[in-house]
Amino acid sequence: MAYFKKQQLKSNGKWYPKSVTIGRPVDTDTVAKKLADLSSLSVGDVLSVLKLLGGVMGDYMNNGRSVKLDGVGTFYYTANAEGQGVDSPDKVGAQQIKGTRVRFIPETSRDSSNKVTTRSLVSSDIFWELLDDEIPAHTVPDGEDGGEEPGGEQGGGGL
Repeated sequence: MAYFKKQQLKSNGKWYPKSVTIGRPVDTDTVAKKLADLSSLSVGDVLSVLKLLGGVMGDYMNNGRSVKLDGVGTFYYTANAEGQGVDSPDKVGAQQIKGTRVRFIPETSRDSSNKVTTRSLVSSDIFWELLDDEIPAHTVPDGEDGGEEPGGEQGGGGL
C-alpha cells in the first residue's frame, strides 16, 4: 500500500495528492534477509553482494558506461554544467562541469503497439491510501521494523 497526503500548491492554489513515505527506510540487512528468503542464498552472501553493488556500479559509470540491472532498471551519470554555456564548441570543457548525478530509468515492459504495460518497482495493483496524521497499524510487512512516525516526504513527490 502506498500513501499520499493532500497538498496545496502556492503557484495556483490547487490541491493535489503528494506521495509520502512512512517510518524509517528499510535497511540493507532487512532487504538481504528478504532476498535470502526468496532465493537459495544465505543472508551473508546477499549482504556481501548488496554492499559491493554501489561501488561496482560506480566503477562502470566512472568509465562512461550505464548499468542495466534486469528487473530493476538502468542507472547512468549526468553532468551539471555551470553558467550560461559558452559561445563555441572549442570552449566546451570539463571545467564547466560542477556536479554529477546518478539518474535511474525503471525497467519497462511494452505490448505489441510499444505501449508501456509494466514498470519495474511499481506494482500493477498498487493501492493508494490517504495518510492522516496517524500511521496505519498494517504498514509493516513480515514483522519488519517500520518506525514510529511518518517519514514526511522522502522520496515522495507526487507532483
